Amino acid sequence: QVQLVESGGGLVQPGGSLRLSCAASGFTFSRYRMYWYRQAPGKEREEVATIDSSGGRTNYVASVKGRFTISRDNAKNLVYLQMNSLKPEDTAVYYCNIPLGGADYWGQGTQVTVSS
Repeated sequence: QVQLVESGGGLVQPGGSLRLSCAASGFTFSRYRMYWYRQAPGKEREEVATIDSSGGRTNYVASVKGRFTISRDNAKNLVYLQMNSLKPEDTAVYYCNIPLGGADYWGQGTQVTVSS
């Protein structure tokens, strides 16, 4: 079965950095586009970044462009989100996602808190 497991969240000061990881299993990882989403308290879940199957093309929501970088390692079935210059408004639970076979699969999420 499809499984996504996020890690790497934590508490960081404004201006700091974190790298999130998502370990994927249960499907042929290298064939699919992968997504990172986030959900802040009281807000809807939003798409943050996406990467195509080869890792050659990426897209970002405007609020993180130039600060976040999505990447993947198809040999290890991992997708990453490098987050630099973090701001308090980046505080959220971050989720890895793949739409597959008509269903949406999500990990359990990892909490990122940006605060001094």
